[in-house]
Amino acid sequence: MISQIKNIKHTDSGNFFLLAGPCAIEGEKMAMEIAEKILGISERLKIPFVFKGSYRKANRSRIDSFTGIGDEKALKILRKVSETYNIPVVTDIHTAEEAAIAAEYVDILQIPAFLCRQTDILVAAANTGKVVNIKKGQFLSADAMRFAVNKVRESGNDKVMLTERGTTFGYQDLVVDYRGIPEMKALDVPVVLDITHSLQQPNQASGVTGGKPELIEVVARAGIAVGADGIFIETHPNPSEAKSDGANMLHLDLLEPLMEKLVLIKQTINQIG
Repeated sequence: MISQIKNIKHTDSGNFFLLAGPCAIEGEKMAMEIAEKILGISERLKIPFVFKGSYRKANRSRIDSFTGIGDEKALKILRKVSETYNIPVVTDIHTAEEAAIAAEYVDILQIPAFLCRQTDILVAAANTGKVVNIKKGQFLSADAMRFAVNKVRESGNDKVMLTERGTTFGYQDLVVDYRGIPEMKALDVPVVLDITHSLQQPNQASGVTGGKPELIEVVARAGIAVGADGIFIETHPNPSEAKSDGANMLHLDLLEPLMEKLVLIKQTINQIG
C-alpha cells in the first residue's frame, strides 16, 4: 500500500518508511528548511519519506495555546513543500468537513488518536480516496483498531494504515505496548510507531504537555526491532522555541544519526527474517 502514495520514493529499499516534520506549520521558511533537510537524509539512506505538518492544532491543553497560522495559509505551505521537493505530505483533520478541504492539498489524511472512533470523520476521510492514517487511541487496545480499519474499508477505501502512539498510563504518562504492533499488522495494514508522541507526558499542572525526548532513540530502536513498518517523528531545528509540542520533539540535527542506526537495525531484521 505504501507504494501507492503519490511521489513516495525508495519503496523497494527494504527500509522502514518515515513520516517526519514539525508538529505544526509555523511558517513557509521553517517548513521548507525542515523538509529539505529530511529529504537529504532520506535520499542518502534510501528511506521512503512523507513530510508531516499539522495545518491546525485542535487538541490543546489551554485556550491560549498556539493553534496555527491560518488553515488556508498552512495548507498552501504543505502543497508547496510537496510540489517543490516532489514528496508526499500528511496532515491531520479534526472534523468530517475538513476531510475534503485538506484532501485538496495533501496525500495522506491523519485521524488524531482522540478521534479514532469518530465514524463520520473516518468515513469522510475514506471518501476522499486519500490514504488514511488512523492513530490508535490512548484508551484503546491494539485489537480494537480493527473496527476503525473496517469503517474505512467498508466505505470503499483500502488505503489505510495505523499508528501506535502510546497508551494512557496513570494520569500524566504514556507507555508503548510493543505487542500492539504485530497485533495491528495482523489486520493487513502498515503499522507506524509514533516515537515522539509516545513520549509525551500530558496533563501537567502548567497546562503544557511535557515529554522525554532523551528516550526517542530507545523507543525507535525497539519499534524497528519488533517490526514497525514506519516511524513517525516530529522534529524541529530548535524544539525549545517550537510553538507546539517542543517538549517531546527531536532536534533536527539529531535525526540523521538516529536514522543511520535504525537503518542498520532494519537491515539486520531483514537478514534474520
